[in-house]
Amino acid sequence: MSLLTDNIIPGEHGKVFGTNANEEIELIEIKNSLLKVDGITEVSINNSIFPKEFTVFTNKVISIEDVEKVVKSIGFHAIPKELI
Repeated sequence: MSLLTDNIIPGEHGKVFGTNANEEIELIEIKNSLLKVDGITEVSINNSIFPKEFTVFTNKVISIEDVEKVVKSIGFHAIPKELI
């Protein structure tokens, strides 16, 4: 793969993930867990659509796999969305 498809690059766009979490408390749990990761500065939740989405913003290069592992460790999935 490539640097851009396997990682979250610092900047104003972030990386969007879909998730199977539905409840507000579940989404907040995902957000709080991700904010503990070094380099993740903000997690924005979009719960007005289905499936729910969250966007991860960083101040350094973070592996998408690292985000997936953190979310999976609390019982949910994080699926990166491909932007066309």
